[in-house]
Amino acid sequence: MESGEAAAAGPGGPRFPFPYTPYAIQEQFMAALYGALEAGRVGIFESPTGTGKSLSLICGALTWLRDFEQKKREEEARLLAPEESGQEGKGCPASAGPARPESQGTAGEPDWVTAFVQKKEERDLVDKLKEEQIRRKKREDRLEKIRNNVQLKYAAKRKRSEEDETKRLLQLSKEVLSEGAGDALEQLDHNEEELILAEYESDEEKKVVSGLEEDDDDLEEEHVTKIYYCSRTHSQLSQFVHEVQKSPFSKDTRLVSLGSRQSLCVNEDVRRLGALQLINDRCMLMQKNKHEKKSDEENGEKKRRVSRTICPFYSYEQMQFLRDELLVEVKDIEQLVALGRETKACPYYGSRYAISAAQLVVLPYQMLLHEPTRNAAGIKLKDQVVIIDEAHNLIDTITCIHSAELCCAHSQLLQYMERYRKRLKAKNLMYIKQILYLLERFVTMLGGNVNQNPSCQAVSQTGTVLKSINHFLFQSHIDNINLFKVQRYCEKSLISRKLFGFVERYGSPASAVKSNKENQKLSGLQNFILTLQQGADTEAGTPQPPVMEAEHDQVRTASPLMQIEGFLSALTNANQDGRIIINRQGTVGQSSLKFLLLNPAVHFAKVVEECRAVIIAGGTMQPVADFREQLLFSAGVDPARVVEFSCGHVIPPENILPIILCSGPSNQQLEFTYLTRSMPQMMDETGRILCNLCNMVPGGVVCFFPSYEYEKQIYAHWEKTGLLTRLAVKKKIFQEPKKANQVEQVLVEYAKCIKRCSQAGEQMTGALLLSVVGGKMSEGINFSDDLGRCVIMVGMPYPNIKSPELQEKMAWLDKTMPRTAGQPPSRVLIENLCMKAVNQSIGRAIRHQKDFASILLLDHRYARPAIFNKLPQWIRERTQVKPAFGAAFAELRKFHRKKLDAS
Repeated sequence: MESGEAAAAGPGGPRFPFPYTPYAIQEQFMAALYGALEAGRVGIFESPTGTGKSLSLICGALTWLRDFEQKKREEEARLLAPEESGQEGKGCPASAGPARPESQGTAGEPDWVTAFVQKKEERDLVDKLKEEQIRRKKREDRLEKIRNNVQLKYAAKRKRSEEDETKRLLQLSKEVLSEGAGDALEQLDHNEEELILAEYESDEEKKVVSGLEEDDDDLEEEHVTKIYYCSRTHSQLSQFVHEVQKSPFSKDTRLVSLGSRQSLCVNEDVRRLGALQLINDRCMLMQKNKHEKKSDEENGEKKRRVSRTICPFYSYEQMQFLRDELLVEVKDIEQLVALGRETKACPYYGSRYAISAAQLVVLPYQMLLHEPTRNAAGIKLKDQVVIIDEAHNLIDTITCIHSAELCCAHSQLLQYMERYRKRLKAKNLMYIKQILYLLERFVTMLGGNVNQNPSCQAVSQTGTVLKSINHFLFQSHIDNINLFKVQRYCEKSLISRKLFGFVERYGSPASAVKSNKENQKLSGLQNFILTLQQGADTEAGTPQPPVMEAEHDQVRTASPLMQIEGFLSALTNANQDGRIIINRQGTVGQSSLKFLLLNPAVHFAKVVEECRAVIIAGGTMQPVADFREQLLFSAGVDPARVVEFSCGHVIPPENILPIILCSGPSNQQLEFTYLTRSMPQMMDETGRILCNLCNMVPGGVVCFFPSYEYEKQIYAHWEKTGLLTRLAVKKKIFQEPKKANQVEQVLVEYAKCIKRCSQAGEQMTGALLLSVVGGKMSEGINFSDDLGRCVIMVGMPYPNIKSPELQEKMAWLDKTMPRTAGQPPSRVLIENLCMKAVNQSIGRAIRHQKDFASILLLDHRYARPAIFNKLPQWIRERTQVKPAFGAAFAELRKFHRKKLDAS
């Protein structure tokens, strides 16, 4: 342990290294976490933001891993000790005396047979332990050598520079030799060769996605026991890695950060594509080109020259060096990318090769919760530990990851087939025709015709219809097609990438396409492209690419078949676990098909089955019934295996004042239902409450509304009545923007205003921020100190129960889940969705031990026991219910004056 570090210890329990003296609740958290990991439990852990949850997770989990590895080494030494002293193999049970037929083993076999099998298993175990020891020693020696030998790093860097120079000169020589030479035999444009599908072998099991070469075996090692830590966004993951770097475990932990190609790619030509799926496809195409080129060279084949782009960053030696550098020192995503650029090695694949030897793997939700992505990354969960942080939206996350929306691309694929028909093999043509038929049937289900422009085809019966998967397959007449085979063809042939290249090349009417017939089709193609919806091609947790302005740039953000691949995959789910939503709008181009996953447990079951332990953690996990019922119990988890832990906050009780307000200044009862909230008297009463609070509360006031529409409506009403002008006397008013790229600017101006107003002599006392529950500012934004001295929740943000998706989910829950406290599961779901959103929003204000804030819940329904009990415990136990505004205002004034005097 380094100087300045503290060690926490439970009574008779393990000692937890910590960078400072931990709070009592942190010690309790770490002890409970250690116990859950040791016992192989599935834990739901809640620790409010500001209580040092990340450090508690790090120190608790890595202490357990350290002790586990120590016990394992001691057990190995015990088992290997007899063999090393030469006793192994002696005293065979068979020589102890004649075998007696009546003596039976546990399986009904003679004792000597049982003993022989047991002895063989012991020898096999000893041999396996020896191999593990050799591998571990080899890895430790290699990393220690890199850690201590700086010269080795410079030698490797110098070698790479020499290789780069050699490649450059070789390329220059080739260009000089080939200058002026043409390929007269080429009937197609030279660059068009890459657009043609290679011959497809359906029985081929070689995985292009993994990017592994035969000589890359040395990069793959036996997986050691490790902890997989995942969170929602790359920024949250980077923040977690920084906490590891500050912890006592930073020097001794082998950590690797995983991310999408969009985050990790260092090839500028590929990064320039922008959209995640396009980057994925281009990368996989480059890997395929490399394998084909290598195969041709090994077989001595001389083919007609074809320009095949190969990634210069994918190299065995470079990635081996990158892998070892990652394991030597803890690095976040940004440091990993910088290292990749410096070493000219691919961070995406290099980080994956480090997984097996890593002790702590940090990765986004999508990579862990989506099985195909997990397998492609080389993640093995068997007997490992998984920690899912920021897990309050875990159920929704799993549902979104495995749902898919479809827009059609029949025109593009038909053109592709007609242009290259003579160059495509029979199996490719067969699958393309199957895909075309599927798309034709999908468009028919939307009420359209593939031979007409979708933007001009009016839909006769608009509305939303939900169908079971089987009903949809039968009604669309595609139940006779093997969707598994079509899906596998799309993945392995890279047809979406080829089609994107074709659309990119010939997507503009001005492109050099010769016949009038083709020109007519391409004008329809442009219309199809413009109807494609964007946004379905991003990983969970991955930032959206910037919105493009030019039409051609819109085309670049998505390949026509990418969404279709996701939809076909969704159709292979079990019939009872999902529904198809047919959304028919004004025209076919505005309509869509969507798969809705109803049962997220089917995709979480394998995680909890394979892992030694799973920890679901968050700052606000209440209400936890959803996690237990919908996710864990439905996934087959034994209730006895589930453990729950919730700790209080580090702030003293006097630093927070939560109040449920039942009526306003004019005694108007506060009940913001969908019918009553738009009444003028209700909006006036809300305005009077805010005016009173803004006159009294210093600094920043954050007010949350149930929706953008209601916030806009009430703002317009206040503007009309003059109340907005009265509010602006004491607080400058800011509104949450709908566009994500404007949020930071609003927050900066909001913070500047509060800081400026805190100076003496200012009439204005701060700022008022009008926000929306579930919007950009209700999660992930910290309103600490003066940025949020009072948080107001207007009404109860119940979801729209008229939504067809929600209605289907409610019906499914009522059929499959038991009643809770006499309430149907659908009612519990609605309340839980509402209170999860409330809890996330009101927790924005208290961010550290010395922080203080008041919380005002404007609706008498919050006082109902079923609702009240779903508030976080640390807020609930300090909440006061005030029937009248006068008593509430007096309490608030006393609270803030006391805090002002203390400062």
